[in-house]
Amino acid sequence: MKPWRLIITSAARGAWNMAVDEAILEHVQAEQDVSSPTLRLYAWEPACLSLGHAQPFADVDGARLKERGWEVVRRATGGRAILHTDELTYSVTGSASDSVLAGGVLESYNRIAQALLLAVKELGLPVEMKQHAGDSPANTNPVCFEVPSTYEITIHGRKLIGSAQARKKEGVLQHGSLPLTGDLTRICQALVFEDEAGRENAAQRLLRRATTVESALGQGITWETAAAAFIHAFESQLGICLEKGELSEAESKRAEELVREKYDHPSWTERV
Repeated sequence: MKPWRLIITSAARGAWNMAVDEAILEHVQAEQDVSSPTLRLYAWEPACLSLGHAQPFADVDGARLKERGWEVVRRATGGRAILHTDELTYSVTGSASDSVLAGGVLESYNRIAQALLLAVKELGLPVEMKQHAGDSPANTNPVCFEVPSTYEITIHGRKLIGSAQARKKEGVLQHGSLPLTGDLTRICQALVFEDEAGRENAAQRLLRRATTVESALGQGITWETAAAAFIHAFESQLGICLEKGELSEAESKRAEELVREKYDHPSWTERV
C-alpha cells in the first residue's frame, strides 16, 4: 500500500488552517495518479470560532468575539460552531477510491472513527463509540459539541471528539477536534443568546454533554503526546504507513490564495 503523507503544522490562524485543508483537497483530484491521502495534525492561534458550512452568521456575537481577540471562520464542512483553542485538530484528505475513504459517508466516517477511538484509548481514556442518527436540519442548536453525531466518541456519556466530513468531486475531507484542556463553555461567550440566562443555561448543558481530555483523565497531556497517539492509532487501526511530509509549493500557493479570496473574506464567512 502506498504510504500516506503526514503533515504536522504549527499553530496558525483559522483562515489559514481551513485554506490548507481545502488546498490539499483540490490537489487530490489534480494529482490523482501521484497524490497520497494526507493526515494533517494542527492547532489554532489565536482562538477561532469556526462555523459549519450552512450555519447562520447571525449566531456569532461579533462584539464579544472582538473583545476577547478571537477570530471567526466558516468551514467547508457541515455541523455547528466550535471554538478552536487548547485542542488537537486533525484532517484526513484523499481520493474516494482510497480503501479508507471508499464507500459512502458513513462507511468512511466509521473507519476513521475507529482510529480516533483507539487514539484516545491509548491516552488512557475509557471511551466508547455510539451510533446516532446525526445532526438534523431542523436542529437550531449553535454549538457542535452539544449535538449528537454519527459514530460519536464519548466518555461517560459526554462527547469528546467532534468531526465533520465533506465529499466533493476533488475527493474527501474529514476534519475534527479533540479538546485537550480549558473551559468548554467559553464558546458561549462568542454566540448570540436571547438573554444572559439563556447563555448560562447553554453553558451548563454543554458541561453535561461534552468534556475535555484533562477533565476526563484528571490530568493534562501535551499536544505532542496526543499527536503521537493519533499517528500510532491511524497506522495500526487503518493498516497504513505514515511518512512525514510537507505541503507542496502548489498547495502552499493555493492556500494563500484561498485565505485572501475566501476564508478571510466576508463574502464567504458571512454568506449565510
